[in-house]
Amino acid sequence: MFRSRHDAISVRWQPRTLIVCGGIGVAVVIIAALSLTTGDYPVSLGGVINSLVGRGSGAESFIVITLRLPRLVAALLIGAALGMSGSVFQSLSRNPLGSPDIVGFTSGAASAAVLEILVFHGGQFAIAVAAIIGGLITAMLVYLLSLRRGRIAGYRLILVGIGIGAMLASVTSYLLTRASLYDALNAQVWLIGSLNAVGWNVVTPLAVTLIILTPITVYVGRALSWMELGDDAAKGLGVPVERTRLVLIITGTALAAAATAAAGPIGFVALASPQLCRRLIRTSGPLITPAAVMGAFLLSASDFGAQRVIPSTALPVGVMTGVIGGGYLCWLLAHELRAGRS
Repeated sequence: MFRSRHDAISVRWQPRTLIVCGGIGVAVVIIAALSLTTGDYPVSLGGVINSLVGRGSGAESFIVITLRLPRLVAALLIGAALGMSGSVFQSLSRNPLGSPDIVGFTSGAASAAVLEILVFHGGQFAIAVAAIIGGLITAMLVYLLSLRRGRIAGYRLILVGIGIGAMLASVTSYLLTRASLYDALNAQVWLIGSLNAVGWNVVTPLAVTLIILTPITVYVGRALSWMELGDDAAKGLGVPVERTRLVLIITGTALAAAATAAAGPIGFVALASPQLCRRLIRTSGPLITPAAVMGAFLLSASDFGAQRVIPSTALPVGVMTGVIGGGYLCWLLAHELRAGRS
């Protein structure tokens, strides 16, 4: 346990958590090295390092700095944002299915972004703002509809979120049918979830958003361990339950919406990251920071696989996460069903 002066800040160090996060970090570095050095134009590791420090040749610097690095950084940031968001909502709902893509928050962000793309023809900044606003409005709607006698039950949050998400998916489909063929095709590619056209103009606002939201989420999220014991127990321990829940819903939704705005709705990363961390670390609690590291690894590895599975075609990363995540979801549902019967 680390404590600052006057106990203003305390951090509990868990050796297994550090080992797991360190191992995932090493895997992220390996994926990063492979992503930057391989492709249609191979670049040596030395060439990558020279390009990063400003001493590379013109062609290598363009390939590394302009094309490959922003895609890699975006995958890491988006994966971290989705991992944190999934950890927050799974802890709040006390259910492994309580991730933003399952309970409809990502659908709200996607519907608002598609509306901006097809109707208002906004640029990247306008799409990002629309996605964040749409995600927040959806989260507040699900939150209010899930309240019962002033409290939220996890199963109600999930069921209401699934229903709202289905309605929003219908709205998105309707917008696509009313759009021109060119706009509909562009919107459909975005809806799959892709990093193919991501540049520094996308990475910079995403990084600023995470710099603002991550400290708030981690700091306020410390109370989630107590809230998982129940609202009454948490209140008895001095936790402002409703205020904490509202802040975390806002930050968790904003993280998911920012990730959606950057690359479209990428499924299953928010769902799988916290659960994989929980099984590796074998401890209770929200595990927000480990979930961020795991999310960064999952998305960067999925994007690397999407670029290499068909050598002549760069698949949207959403296709890869959908294939892997669909199988994981089936396993998770079967596991929860067996656990409920035992």
